[in-house]
Amino acid sequence: MSQTARLSGLSHVNRVDDGSPLADLLDERRHLVTLAHRMLGSADDAESAVDECYRRWYALSDRERERIPVPLTWLAAGVGRICRARRVLPPPEGSAGAARPTVPDAIVARPRAAEPTTLRQHDAVVHAVRRALVVADVDLLLSLLAPDAAAFFDGGGKIRTLVAPVHGRDRVARGLLRLLDRGPHTTLAAHSVNGRTGLVVRHGRRVVAVLSLDVSGTEAVGVWVVVNPDKLRSWNAGRHP
Repeated sequence: MSQTARLSGLSHVNRVDDGSPLADLLDERRHLVTLAHRMLGSADDAESAVDECYRRWYALSDRERERIPVPLTWLAAGVGRICRARRVLPPPEGSAGAARPTVPDAIVARPRAAEPTTLRQHDAVVHAVRRALVVADVDLLLSLLAPDAAAFFDGGGKIRTLVAPVHGRDRVARGLLRLLDRGPHTTLAAHSVNGRTGLVVRHGRRVVAVLSLDVSGTEAVGVWVVVNPDKLRSWNAGRHP
């Protein structure tokens, strides 16, 4: 059974809630940066213009974003307007990092108090989640998630990922399978993350996502997904094995 068919079997979730595959989101940003670079002639200026466009995207309300049928079309038009404006009147020096978007950054709240879990139990759950994601095994993934599991996505306003936390076993499963819908040259491996076993997604040799899991007993109760390029810079600079 295809992953699309498997996902359709999970109930009460629409496609808007699922987000988009990470590979598509990375392609989207690359397309926008290429467009901006052609217009501005500078890699740094292009990145700044794309960041500004994403800030404007996140400044929209949820309802306004849902009404946009093709986000890439909206974003490309926005990048074009920003670049044309900057060619006429460049932004003040040092303004590129100002006015950050309202998006999740550091998540400190826990879904619920976790039961005592040994390192061996934690590792077993993480490795099983990896297997479920690699083969898109919905049933296995659901069995590894607590009924009240939650997932949090950190794109830093630079990747158009889900903004609000996702709650509930079905929605978390759909969100993870949708985001990690694997394309060519994409791998998912277990790796130490913040002192415990987590998961690392690579496209080629580049790290494009890092997942941390909060495990209670034999179930994952929380999943933190970092796709923010800034927070992944150290992973790629060191070329983690």
